[in-house]
Amino acid sequence: MKLTFWGAARTVTGSKHLLTTDSGKNILLDCGLFQGMGQDSNLLNRHWGFEPASIDYIILSHAHIDHTGLLPKLVKDGFNGNIYATSGTIDLCEIMLLDSAHIQESDLKYINMRKIEKHQELIEPLYSPEDSTKTLSMLVEIPLEGKFKIDDEVTVLTTESGHILGSVALNLELTKADNSVINLTFTGDIGRKNDAILKGPEPFPQADYIICESTYGDRLHAVQTDVDAHLLSIVQKTCVENKGKIIIPAFSIDRTQEIIYSLDKLAFAGKLPVIDVYVDSPLSTKATQVMSAHREYFNKEILAYINKDGDPFDFPNLHYVQSAEDSKKINDSKKPCIIISASGMAEAGRVKHHIKNNIGNASNTILLVGYASPDSLAGRLKAGDPEVRIFSEMYKVVASVESMENYSAHGDYNEMLEYLTCQKADEVKKLILVHGDYDTQLTWAEKLKNVGFKDIFIPEMGDELELI
Repeated sequence: MKLTFWGAARTVTGSKHLLTTDSGKNILLDCGLFQGMGQDSNLLNRHWGFEPASIDYIILSHAHIDHTGLLPKLVKDGFNGNIYATSGTIDLCEIMLLDSAHIQESDLKYINMRKIEKHQELIEPLYSPEDSTKTLSMLVEIPLEGKFKIDDEVTVLTTESGHILGSVALNLELTKADNSVINLTFTGDIGRKNDAILKGPEPFPQADYIICESTYGDRLHAVQTDVDAHLLSIVQKTCVENKGKIIIPAFSIDRTQEIIYSLDKLAFAGKLPVIDVYVDSPLSTKATQVMSAHREYFNKEILAYINKDGDPFDFPNLHYVQSAEDSKKINDSKKPCIIISASGMAEAGRVKHHIKNNIGNASNTILLVGYASPDSLAGRLKAGDPEVRIFSEMYKVVASVESMENYSAHGDYNEMLEYLTCQKADEVKKLILVHGDYDTQLTWAEKLKNVGFKDIFIPEMGDELELI
């Protein structure tokens, strides 16, 4: 058996790990979109390291686009098998993959208008809404509890990872030709035990091989403070004192709901100023509805709050915006407000327009609340770049830029080390680091060696690893 790494290999996005069994079956663990890498993203997203038709089936860790966003292109290019996922992941994919196709069409329409003016070659979308619809018909639910036998060689056990709704670690029992068994765990993205909404990551069975994420392998999150109070202070300064707008690029899943939940608690306590709050993303609106329908993933704290408040994602002056026309009206308004919009890295969608239209006003604040790759728009804002490129044009950063790390969906290195304490380190044959910048992975590898993991492998794109 062997693993080949075709994404998230010394990069943070594009999760795509190919497992080949002794009988020659090809199983893909995730099929994610590369994001936040400039022109490199476009090139990587358009070329496979394998034949899509050769893949027998896919197993998904969770629904984020950097883990699922190339599924429709894989289908378009010839894949025709089952895609296994939890019920929460399936429900999110049903809205996210269609949204991804529509965003591509919308953003490329705007970009191609500029290219026509400059007599440059136009860019084609990676896939269409029709490709996404076909992909959704291939999704097959796997249970959250208990083992699920896919075929004679592969049995999967899911354990919740606490990253987003439906996210799991994939624990695979792989039967070799000689009937011996290899235990392989793919952690997916590792969440945080003190997430405001979701239950924390669960322990997983002893593994021979672990494919482990590395996003925050070199850093600690800020000491947990009163997140709601911090958010309120930014609202007070920007919206009340400066009469400005707060623009929040937020991932549609979990991060958006956490922010809404924080604002809901402030409103319920009578602390939130009377201002309009816009969730300007059709995907975020639908994702909030999906979250509300899957309370089996919720932790005890939010369930107790629901008993008092009823709905943690609804309060006075909160508006869920659907149409593009209504989105444009928000920009036309001069009134102080909060705008929460996707995407979290500000690389696509309506939030890019909001940033473009508000970045030149010192009264406004751009509030970053999650991970942003260094080359993404959110990453460049976070780094303090005085000018940023938006839709092929440069804009001076005049608005304030704030960051709140406590909303991160990824565990830091201490939280990930705690997650891995369920393993006997000396029994793990190899720990494979993916989903991280290479410098971060080198630091993370040292921390893992310090707690007893002996053999750590950081694959490059296309690297193969024999499982013995």
